[in-house]
Amino acid sequence: MICRSLIVAEPAVFAAEELSSDGFLGGKLTLMQPKSGYRAGVDPVLLAASVNARPGQRVLELGCGAGQAMLCLAARVADLALTGVELQPAYADLARRNAAANGREARVWTADLADLPAELRQQSFDHVIANPPYYRPGAHSPAQDAGRATALGEGTPLDLWFDAAARRLAPKGYLHMIQRADRLPDMIAAVQARLGSLEVLPLAPRAGRAAELVLLRARKGGRAAFRLHAPLVLHDGAAHLCDGEDYSPAIRQVLRAGAALPWPAA
Repeated sequence: MICRSLIVAEPAVFAAEELSSDGFLGGKLTLMQPKSGYRAGVDPVLLAASVNARPGQRVLELGCGAGQAMLCLAARVADLALTGVELQPAYADLARRNAAANGREARVWTADLADLPAELRQQSFDHVIANPPYYRPGAHSPAQDAGRATALGEGTPLDLWFDAAARRLAPKGYLHMIQRADRLPDMIAAVQARLGSLEVLPLAPRAGRAAELVLLRARKGGRAAFRLHAPLVLHDGAAHLCDGEDYSPAIRQVLRAGAALPWPAA
């Protein structure tokens, strides 16, 4: 077990030599990320691709990290008003820098979801998106890097993420969240008293294998029946047989061309 005293403290701001510059969406987006710390995989890209936003709408990302999800969404949908909330100051600063470097305007607050600034509590949004930490406290060995430990290990209860999202959504606004599949019972318990028209899209790594992630969509004031969609399969074939990526054509379009995720029709 890693002792808490061995965790490397997070810097207030990342220095240039601590960062790498990484391409997303086939080079449409270039984002700075810490070389050591939390680095985004495909999850925030899939989250952004699931959002049914329209040009000119208002988007809030809870726990925005370095801004990967909201900036991927803005690369697909024009003229969005972007707002982010991030607990860790260095990552919040990085989100601001990434937005500016990619020609996007974004207001990023450094704040705890349990204590949002008064100005932000007075605002409402057409869409709230979130990629909360995947692991319950004690469910995994904590990372040595403080930023990665915070990003992966749940410090703020999942219920509070849903409460913050529901309070900030405008009437008929949408919440989109990506989480581990084993957290789905917690998600449903947290959302059903707050939002309606709940849909769940499981993400399976390969055909015939259990989903490891789920995408949840819910609507404020929605009244449609709960829908559990068939799994969306991320990779071709039953196993990874050769070097190189083997994403399905639809997922490849999402990751490499910034396309929308093929969400099942109503």
